[in-house]
Amino acid sequence: MKVVLITGCSSGIGEATARRLSTTGHVVYASARRPETLTGLAADGCRTVPLDVTDEDSMAAAVRQVEQEQGRLDVLVNNAGYGLYGPIEQLSPGELRRQFETNVFGLVRLCQLVLPGMRARGAGRIINVSSMGGRTTLPGGGAYHASKYAVEALSDALRIEVRRFGIDVVLIEPGIVRTAWSEAALRHQAATDPAGELSGGPADSPVADPYGEYKEAISQSFDRAYSGPLARLSISAETVARVIGRACDTPRPKPRYLISPMARTLVTAKRLLPDRAHDRLLRQQYRLP
Repeated sequence: MKVVLITGCSSGIGEATARRLSTTGHVVYASARRPETLTGLAADGCRTVPLDVTDEDSMAAAVRQVEQEQGRLDVLVNNAGYGLYGPIEQLSPGELRRQFETNVFGLVRLCQLVLPGMRARGAGRIINVSSMGGRTTLPGGGAYHASKYAVEALSDALRIEVRRFGIDVVLIEPGIVRTAWSEAALRHQAATDPAGELSGGPADSPVADPYGEYKEAISQSFDRAYSGPLARLSISAETVARVIGRACDTPRPKPRYLISPMARTLVTAKRLLPDRAHDRLLRQQYRLP
């Protein structure tokens, strides 16, 4: 039995992981920015705790609560995150900061908060939910991919730094997952600079958007990936949760788990193809203008 703290459990991968680890006998602290979203997990046996990964006091209080109640924290699952989509020219500095505060800086701070206890015990595990998008960049999601590339680099460095203390650092890299994540990403994209104010749209045309066709192509690609013929290549949150469960329980976890054939294909294509050939492939697949 391990004591596990999981962030971002209000839905999707976090919720599925909390439920799975709880049913396999672990003491699970499921957390979310809005704790009222965790009532279902509480009914299923999880302990719940409010945790906002953009708030220092909230993060420190959550870690302190787990350690005080259980005497230790064995596994941290950094899952909280979202996808900021939209052309880079049209993203505001505030939006970019929020993306990194949530996906990167909060993750790093939680690692810092749990590491002293893990080092003192000479054991621990940090599981960072990244994405295939931390190893290949797809159109429309420059900010999101940048945050996941950062998670990959930080995790690789941390894995080497803490190994001598008996602490494992694991990356989880899902492909396309059937959750509400995509809907939120497209809402972000639709809200980016619709009048072309940041990117020089004609002053006499209030609806001008120089990236309009591009964003429409991205939206249609999401439709094909989640509801068209390609939907069969997507995976469920429960599939990812099973892999996180293995990474939690196995005595010697892999440094990274790339999940789904689609993810492996896209990452391999990025590694093997010359950049221009890879760009051309993406333009064709996404039917970009």
